[in-house]
Amino acid sequence: MSTPDTSAALIDVHAHFVTDSYIRQAKAAGHEHPDGMPGWPAWNVQSHLDLMDQGNIRTAMMSVSSPGTHFGSDPAARALAREVNEFGAGLKRDHPDRFGHFASLPLPDVDGSLVELAYALDELGSDGVALETSAEGVYLGDEHYLPLWTDLARRNAVVFVHPTSPPNYQTVALNRPRPMLEFIFDSTRTVSDLVFAGVLTRYPHIQWIFTHVGGALPPLADRMELFRTLFQGGDPEDPTVQDQVRSLWFDMAGTPFPHQVPALVAAFGSERLLYGSDYCWTPAAGTSAQVGSVDAAPQPDGDTWRALTTRNAQRLFPRLK
Repeated sequence: MSTPDTSAALIDVHAHFVTDSYIRQAKAAGHEHPDGMPGWPAWNVQSHLDLMDQGNIRTAMMSVSSPGTHFGSDPAARALAREVNEFGAGLKRDHPDRFGHFASLPLPDVDGSLVELAYALDELGSDGVALETSAEGVYLGDEHYLPLWTDLARRNAVVFVHPTSPPNYQTVALNRPRPMLEFIFDSTRTVSDLVFAGVLTRYPHIQWIFTHVGGALPPLADRMELFRTLFQGGDPEDPTVQDQVRSLWFDMAGTPFPHQVPALVAAFGSERLLYGSDYCWTPAAGTSAQVGSVDAAPQPDGDTWRALTTRNAQRLFPRLK
């Protein structure tokens, strides 16, 4: 087997930062062990840049991960979202070729989110917004969010959707870290909500990015379509579940090879596959191993996963060409 060409620089659409202030406020709200993880990760600019250089990652799109910025108080959530967004936009301003930024919104506070969306995209120059799969138990297909989808569609905005702990996780997670399984199912659940609520067909100009190689969507989209048509009376002439899911973008954070990327590509194609590291929540050693797995995997015919995902990212973010 020939050695894959690793000269193409990656574009990482799934990278995170934390700040001391953010961690302090999250802990004060009860997130000492966020999403059941042992603790909070360490992060700083130079360590992130060093890791990117080691893995030949040219640009990382930065966001705040779960548990997000809303801990129960709308005013506090608006202030915290503004704080982390100004920090993230500062990273992009100081290192425009190395960092991008997805702005946090204080959902489920829609009014506050509309204000922060305008500030982040119009004033800070953020590359898109980052949402969680649900907020206080409200999933993304809920009509409560329609004013936000209208504004995002008007802007042709990129929306990076990161999973979070589902409602009643105490019952289903079995005292294990929720990122192991529940994050995967929660991404699938909120995509199904967007499909069955008609959000994807009503707002086609929103560019949605979902994480972890599509979660459980590749094997379940056919089953969802069966229920849409046979059991719920959906019109077979309407866009199928599979077609709607093909309109989404997916990053390969987590364990993309040997099984997940081939399953996603077989189900939905590779035209919207993106690279994602999940650093700093994935430690540096895990990120390096994951990059190595991308390079060591069987490569697409006449192409590489590096070059393919970078071309896709440049279509989504023309400024990165």
